[in-house]
Amino acid sequence: MFNSVRGRRGIAVAPHALASQSALAILREGGNAVEAMVAAAATIAVAYPHMNGIGGDSFWLMSLATPTGPTLIGVEGCGKAAAGISANHYQGRSAIPFRGPDAALTMA
Repeated sequence: MFNSVRGRRGIAVAPHALASQSALAILREGGNAVEAMVAAAATIAVAYPHMNGIGGDSFWLMSLATPTGPTLIGVEGCGKAAAGISANHYQGRSAIPFRGPDAALTMA
């Protein structure tokens, strides 16, 4: 259930309408997409806190304007798996747990 908010020259999509609106407000004031994303994330931390937090993953696909034309850049902002866990730890299980101490979480 994404709540997108459109402007004349941009769009912001977030899981809460207030986050979309804060991102679009940054774009309206002349900010760029990264600044808008930071505003949306800050709003999500307050309005929808279980969807954002320290150590979360972030995946971006950005189109940058360059003298030779648009350039696509991908940023994979996910952390490494915890150092104390190996594949052998999960041997004999049908799946890695989603919750609890054996869940495979990433860290910033």
